[in-house]
Amino acid sequence: MNIADIRKDYSHKELSVKECSEDPIEQFTTWLNEAIKSEVNEPTAMTISSVSPEGKPSARTVLLKGVEEEAFVFYTNYQSRKGTHLEATPYAALTFFWPELERQVNIEGRVERVSEETSDAYFSSRPYKSRVGAWASEQSSEISSKNEVMKRFAMYAAKYITHVPRPPHWGGFRVIPNRIEFWQGRPSRLHDRVLYELTEEGVWIRKRLAP
Repeated sequence: MNIADIRKDYSHKELSVKECSEDPIEQFTTWLNEAIKSEVNEPTAMTISSVSPEGKPSARTVLLKGVEEEAFVFYTNYQSRKGTHLEATPYAALTFFWPELERQVNIEGRVERVSEETSDAYFSSRPYKSRVGAWASEQSSEISSKNEVMKRFAMYAAKYITHVPRPPHWGGFRVIPNRIEFWQGRPSRLHDRVLYELTEEGVWIRKRLAP
């Protein structure tokens, strides 16, 4: 099969500036809820793109854990590759793709850590083994074998039998958006695209983009 011949003509729904909410966070919440109700695969999965100190882009998929105070929140190891990228260059792009709904959302904005209290609260809500795993994995570092991680997991499980404190190197980031684009697939590649941009006065402006 020639992969260049793989294509799909989208026709599920339409999208117009008029039908979009004036607030892009509200519009995103509407679409996210529709994705969840439609039982799409991993509705909260998002690709987060960061830039290294050398200016090289990098992307990976993580899970959105909240839309709080006009920001998109996720959690990670601060010493991981993405963590060090975001600390050095505090800007990121997020991409949600819901193929079942023929929809995509692209978000760009500034990044900062969430408060220690917020990270503590979320960490304590995680399953026990996930909390131990946060101590066991030195994320993104080279290891000799998986057994190395399993030994560390056993060590920390023995150390923290009931209460597992949050590691100081683990916590949340919040992406504060200044640009959000909603994409709805349409026939003949004439897709509907609605862009929100935040002005210096803090007002969101909506506009339609060419497909």
